[in-house]
Amino acid sequence: MGIPQAGESAPDFTATTDTGESLTLSSLRGRVVVLFFYPKDDTPG
Repeated sequence: MGIPQAGESAPDFTATTDTGESLTLSSLRGRVVVLFFYPKDDTPG
């Protein structure tokens, strides 16, 4: 599996929200979702 390109579906995943709850991407199906990833989150760089 490679990196999804713009317009392609992202693979399903589960992440922890800022309130400590689990959120699964598939639970948002039918809604507009914007995913933003950046490599240096919470780092001094």
